[in-house]
Amino acid sequence: MTRHRALTYIHVAAVLFGLTGVFGELIQASAAVITLGRAIFAVLALGLFARMRRKPLLGALTPAQLFVLVVSGALLAGHWVTFFIAVKVGGIAIATLGFASFPAFITLFEGLLFRERIRPTEWLLLGLVTAGLVLVTPSFDLADQGTIGLAWGLLSGLSFALLALSNRRSASGMDPMQVACWQNLVVALVMLPFAVSQLPALPALDWFWLALLGIFCTGLSHYLFVSSLTRLNARSAGLVIALEPVYAIGFAWVLFSQEPTPRMMAGAALIVAAIVWSGLRKQAPAAARPDKPAKIQP
Repeated sequence: MTRHRALTYIHVAAVLFGLTGVFGELIQASAAVITLGRAIFAVLALGLFARMRRKPLLGALTPAQLFVLVVSGALLAGHWVTFFIAVKVGGIAIATLGFASFPAFITLFEGLLFRERIRPTEWLLLGLVTAGLVLVTPSFDLADQGTIGLAWGLLSGLSFALLALSNRRSASGMDPMQVACWQNLVVALVMLPFAVSQLPALPALDWFWLALLGIFCTGLSHYLFVSSLTRLNARSAGLVIALEPVYAIGFAWVLFSQEPTPRMMAGAALIVAAIVWSGLRKQAPAAARPDKPAKIQP
């Protein structure tokens, strides 16, 4: 693969990640049903892509690795459910920007849970995200739908931060495609009791949107992301993926007339700047160690 093709792959992956909220808005079903449908179609798509790349998904896994995959899969389910609730309540832009707070949560957890010292630059990162969220918040009234949606988006970012730390600490050594497939399988199993009764009443159009969400925004996006890392370092890939909130806001504006206010745009700029900075800070050391497996963004 050439570097030009790898860059094309990673930009397409970022666009597909940004489309996730669009499908959450289009599908007239609960967050639990959307999460279940997305996971089912993602497993099918990832299985197909793994076969194309001749990657075994059913390789031998130790009990410890299976435990990690179950825990991380449950965290992924929580991340998706809270994100889609945020989309339904507060809109695509609010939900995506709330989720985009995850680098700040990762920094906090590394300091609180793993006793890693938080440096002054990391406090500045937290300050940027906090200032961005204050600007994004429509009002500080819990009766406001936008504020409630942002709260769900923050919960989505919190669960994704826990997922990222789980993968970083425990999933090293496993193939990223295998991790993504097993995590999606766990998501489907976790959500089945909560959503299976609603599936018979799901309209055909919603099944179509779910298929697109699972196949393209999950399976294909992960395949493109992993493939691009054969030519790009993790830092370069992370900087492109940081554009996800920008794409999401643009899609919401064009497709649903969810026009962001100047204050929201300023907040978005601060949050995206924090994500880029976090990518530069965190991914550069990883890029210097090519033997370390890359993480997949769920």
